[in-house]
Amino acid sequence: MAGETSSGQNIHLTRSEVWSSQLKEVLQEELIDATKYVMWLTDFPDGTTWTIPTIGDAEIDQYVEDTAVRYRSLDKGEFNFTIDEYISGATYISRKARQDLFYASQLESAFVPKQARAITEYVEAKILGLANSQTLSDPNTINNASHRWVGSGTNEVISVADFAYADYALTKANVPQTNRIAIVDPSVKFELETLTNLVNVSNNPMWEGIVADGIASGMKFVKNVYGFDVYISKFLPTANETITAQNGAKTTAAGVANIFFSAAPDVLPFVGAWRQMPTVDSEYNKDFQREEYVTTARFGKALYRPENLVVVLTDTDQVSTV
Repeated sequence: MAGETSSGQNIHLTRSEVWSSQLKEVLQEELIDATKYVMWLTDFPDGTTWTIPTIGDAEIDQYVEDTAVRYRSLDKGEFNFTIDEYISGATYISRKARQDLFYASQLESAFVPKQARAITEYVEAKILGLANSQTLSDPNTINNASHRWVGSGTNEVISVADFAYADYALTKANVPQTNRIAIVDPSVKFELETLTNLVNVSNNPMWEGIVADGIASGMKFVKNVYGFDVYISKFLPTANETITAQNGAKTTAAGVANIFFSAAPDVLPFVGAWRQMPTVDSEYNKDFQREEYVTTARFGKALYRPENLVVVLTDTDQVSTV
């Protein structure tokens, strides 16, 4: 009887609840590291506003013999953006908590990584949010090609034709065909996976590998779509607009802005600068009897090359079981 529990003899020697020695981490969204699509400027000595001069193209005239040639000055302009983000993340652990909590050391060691992750997510969302730097509810036409429209699929979802037109619009704007990138919402991945012409591979054998193995691995499509390497992100901005573009007037009610561009180093669509990289400060606050951790950062960002940005708005509420 001394070594068994069925009779209830040793019930008071058994813990009713056993706690693990490990803390459960909350699952987090995967990031695509949007910072690599930004031209980060480093020679920003002081102030909060950065001005970049621009130079236009030369013009050609018909020449008539024995007449003076026509001299033209090159068009000049300037591009401005500001350091407009000053962000912080802060937390603390009290002296009493350090004394009483079994998980105190694990909790405290997570403070700085958690703050760094939060700032990284914030910066990623802000960079991708530059998709809405275009004129909203407007096709943003460049060289007679729309750069913003609502998805051409039924119920404002994506179609493969939208990839083709994005390629056309970028090419019309003289954007290099190298390093073409598309960043799309998970609902776009779902829509492409369930399109009839992809599921019925007898009519489209080139897509057979995608249907057999899945359209994506991690956060990246396994195959190139009309010249675009496709990535998936949950940090794209929302956009509910009515736009009259090449596919007529269409409206999104639960829209997300999917973006297409070239990531070639010399034509990156976004520009940015860090005034202060994420920096951690910590100190003991004797008045509150606690250790405090603060992470702060300052940066600015802007849409630099509007010709190298195509945005396709798609509704996210059309995902359903089939």
